[in-house]
Amino acid sequence: MLKWLSILLITLLVLLQYRLWLGEGGFNELTELRQRVAAMEAENRPMRERNARLAAEVVDLKTGLAAIEERARSDIGMVRRDEQFFWVPGVAAPADKPGHGEPAAQPGKGAP
Repeated sequence: MLKWLSILLITLLVLLQYRLWLGEGGFNELTELRQRVAAMEAENRPMRERNARLAAEVVDLKTGLAAIEERARSDIGMVRRDEQFFWVPGVAAPADKPGHGEPAAQPGKGAP
């Protein structure tokens, strides 16, 4: 009787160990899920940073006139009344501003 009980317990232990290490929801699957989560986190990190920049820009646009003026200069080429605008053909536009996609205007010079 004791021999059968110990065989049954050892068999049960082996089956449980198999499920723990190799079965569905075991350590192998856990390792795969952790790797997928790490890959997704790395993929989402630039998007989170971009969203934070955009949120800060929204706050600036809602609270300050300087941000609105900068946006008007860079996006639609507005010039203040006390400024003069000179367009020189053949001169390259300034480098792109990160996050806008369009050339930034130089303060005091306007935009083409």
